[in-house]
Amino acid sequence: MSSQKVRVLVPLANGFEEIEAITPIDIFRRAGWDVVVAGVGGLEIEGAHGIKVCCDTLIDEVGVDFKAIVLPGGGLGSKNLAESWAINEKMLLIANSGGLIAAICAAPAVVLGPAGLLEGRKAVCYPGVEEYVPNFEFSDERVCVDGNLITARAAGCAVEFALAIVTKLASKQLSDEIAKAILFK
Repeated sequence: MSSQKVRVLVPLANGFEEIEAITPIDIFRRAGWDVVVAGVGGLEIEGAHGIKVCCDTLIDEVGVDFKAIVLPGGGLGSKNLAESWAINEKMLLIANSGGLIAAICAAPAVVLGPAGLLEGRKAVCYPGVEEYVPNFEFSDERVCVDGNLITARAAGCAVEFALAIVTKLASKQLSDEIAKAILFK
């Protein structure tokens, strides 16, 4: 669908929210993008609801030549991402190179907040995890786009979240084509 090859990193850690990971991966692949699913601590990662996903590679084995990093939530999954030195390193290097940082559910508060990536920004997160960033006021939108930062509230926003990323990195036209193909709109 897309003539532009976009490279996206989607890291998974045990306890990730399956809908928040698989939905964006699927939509990005429909867009024709190069999606690298990288495991934290192993190649087979178990989600919060017992679904196991076989990753393409380990997070320690990928570089930072990505246009975006997309962080799924899940309480335990977000904590495991935040505790990974490799995730923090790659996330900050991608952000500093002007790449897109996207996070959904608990990940904006649990991963991005402590890394300093919410300072001076507008973002949303899953209700109840705001305590990870005590001096930050989260919005209550479903999906929030603030420059090269895209955040979303929860699993129910996964399609909107992924389509917002497609719009940002490619085009509204491509996003609309995908939305139409999956009967989202």
